[in-house]
Amino acid sequence: MDELKKRLERLTGDFCGVYEKLEIADKTEKVTELEAKVAEPEIWNDVKKATEMNQELARLQEEVRPWELLKTQITDMGELIEMADDEMKAEVEEQIEAMENEYEKLKKALRFQGPYDDSDAIVRITSGAGGTEAMDWAGMLERMYLRFFEKSGWKVTCLERTRGEEAGVKTAVYEVVGVHAYGYLKSEHGVHRLVRLSPFNADHLRQTSFALVEILPVIKADTDVVIDEKDLRIDVYHSGGHGGQGVNTTDSAVRITHLPTNTVVAIQNERSQHQNKEKAMEILRGKLVQMQLEQHASSLADLRAGESAGWGQQIRNYVLQPYKLVKDTRTGYESKEPDKVLDGEIEDFIDAYLG
Repeated sequence: MDELKKRLERLTGDFCGVYEKLEIADKTEKVTELEAKVAEPEIWNDVKKATEMNQELARLQEEVRPWELLKTQITDMGELIEMADDEMKAEVEEQIEAMENEYEKLKKALRFQGPYDDSDAIVRITSGAGGTEAMDWAGMLERMYLRFFEKSGWKVTCLERTRGEEAGVKTAVYEVVGVHAYGYLKSEHGVHRLVRLSPFNADHLRQTSFALVEILPVIKADTDVVIDEKDLRIDVYHSGGHGGQGVNTTDSAVRITHLPTNTVVAIQNERSQHQNKEKAMEILRGKLVQMQLEQHASSLADLRAGESAGWGQQIRNYVLQPYKLVKDTRTGYESKEPDKVLDGEIEDFIDAYLG
């Protein structure tokens, strides 16, 4: 039992260090404060504020719950192991191993030290040149990510979706809510390239298609990223999106252009112009912050137009013909099972990028 006690001591010491570094105790205290606030009936006089507070509470609960549970398990094991005899050795060893495995999974949170890594994410998929073939590829990526989001247990909301004329999508925009959603998904930001035998031409020739995946942090508060009003051009127009007759017969759609960088965001899915403008501003803040990170700019004022991750070199190749291989050009990580990857099994690619 002495060796098991030493294993538990090592686990306890390491766990406490990471627990403190991630400020789990402070976040648990914040959970208690938010729980008290959302329980007050008057908070719902401001539905928007109450909803945002509920969302923050849910995110923090999801983050701290496994840490607090493991902390309790380690404490309980410390008490149990003092009373355990040799007959219990196998059971104690099994439980310690399970806690070590759980701790290794939780410790991955240490990778998320970026300024927006704990934010929710906007995922924007855009088909490249190539007509139907490229739109179909964008649709395949959309399906891949939706499968991954489902497996991750994240909440997903469609903000914008323009279907292709024959197949796939021209553009699809989703908001993803989950612990470290942006931190996990930032590895997917860039151009994705597909090589396959085309199902859309009579000769069934090999075709190369491209799609751009943008991963943006969700920044809801204007105070976090201040954009000068004079730098914006806001246009409204008839919506062509879903939502009933009211959406299609009023000027509810909003297009916002950030003039210094010529960055354009258009949203038409919401029923009101105000909602569309609010969501477009949220996405614009994310796009400008992403550009700031890419350009290593000290402020939004230092951003340069046209210098963001666009249609340059691809970050990942998906080859279905003449052989099967998915390879990340940045990390060198590869999989010879593209069908599984396109079914949402992208965790290994993300882990390879995050290190």
